Amino acid sequence: MDEAAPTAGSSQIFADNLKGFILAVASSAFIGASFIIKKKGLKRAGASGSRAVIVGEIANFIAYIFAPAVLVTPLGALSIIVSAVLAHFILNERLQRMGVLGCVLCIVGSTVIVLHSPQEKTPSSVEQIWDLATQPAFLLYTASAVAVSLVLMLHCAPRFGQTNIMVYLGICSAIGSLTVMSIKAIGIAIKLTLDGINQAGYFQTWVFAMLAISCIVVQLNYLNKALDTFNTAVVSPVYYAMFTILTILASAIMFKDWSGQSASNIASEICGLVTVISGTTVLHSTRDPDPPSSDLYTPLSSQIFWHVQGNGELGKFKNDDLLSGEFVAVVRQDYFI
Repeated sequence: MDEAAPTAGSSQIFADNLKGFILAVASSAFIGASFIIKKKGLKRAGASGSRAVIVGEIANFIAYIFAPAVLVTPLGALSIIVSAVLAHFILNERLQRMGVLGCVLCIVGSTVIVLHSPQEKTPSSVEQIWDLATQPAFLLYTASAVAVSLVLMLHCAPRFGQTNIMVYLGICSAIGSLTVMSIKAIGIAIKLTLDGINQAGYFQTWVFAMLAISCIVVQLNYLNKALDTFNTAVVSPVYYAMFTILTILASAIMFKDWSGQSASNIASEICGLVTVISGTTVLHSTRDPDPPSSDLYTPLSSQIFWHVQGNGELGKFKNDDLLSGEFVAVVRQDYFI
C-alpha cells in the first residue's frame, strides 16, 4: 500500500502534465493559425481569426491549471512554427532554410523541456496558493518586479521609450510574469470549485482576480506601445525570451517547480529553453516585413514613382524617366516598394 500511493500520485501528476502539454500545443496551433487567417484580409476570415485567438488563449489559460509554467510557457513558440508553415503553403510566403532551422530548433528545445518537465503538485485550496504567494522569496520577487516596472514607466519610458526596445518590453515581461501567476491561481481555484470545493468564499480568490486584471491591463498597454514603436519581427523574439525567462523564474520561486529535481534535469530544461529562444530568434530573423495596410494605401506597382513639382508644373515620373537640366525641381519621394 505504501508503494502504491506514490505511484498513483505520480501517475496523476503525469496525467495533469500531459493535459497541460496538449492544451498548450492546441493553444499554439489556434493562435498561429489565427495570424494566417487574419492576413487573408477577408472580413469573414478576420472574424474567424479573432475567434481562433480567443480559443487559443482559453486553451493556454486552462493549460496553466494542469501543468507548471516551465512546461507551458516555452511551448508558446510553437505558434510561430504553425504560422510560418501555414504561411508557406497558404500565402506562398517561402520558408527559407534558416527559417526551417529555426523551426527545428524550436521543436528540439520544446521536446527537451517536455521530457524533463517537473512534476508539480496542485494546491488543494486557494489558501495554500496564498501561502505560496506570500512566502518571503516570492514577495521579494514581486516587489522587485513592481519596482523595476515603476522605474521603467515613470523615469525611462518618457525619455527612452521611443528609442530603446527594452523599456516597454521590460515592463511587459516583468508584469506579465505576475499575470501568469495570478491567472494560474485563479485557474486552480476554478478547477477546485468545479470539483465541488467552493473557493469563491475566500477573499484570496478575489485578490488574485483583481491582480490578474490589473496586470493584464498594464501588460497589454505597454505591449501595444512596443508594437506601435518598433518592428514586430524584433519585438516578438525579444519579448518572448524575456517573458518566458521571467515567468519560469517566478513560477520556480512561487510554486517551487524545480524542488526535488536533479541538477541534470534542471540543466536540460535550461538548455531546452535556450534552444527554443534561439530558434524563435532565427525564425523571426528570416521573416519579411509586413506590407503596408490596404486601408491606408492603394496597391503599389514594382516601380518607383516620384511626384515632381517645378517651374509651376506638376508631373509624375517613373524611376527611369530623365529630366532636362533646365527643369528646376523639388523632388519628393512618394512611395516605393
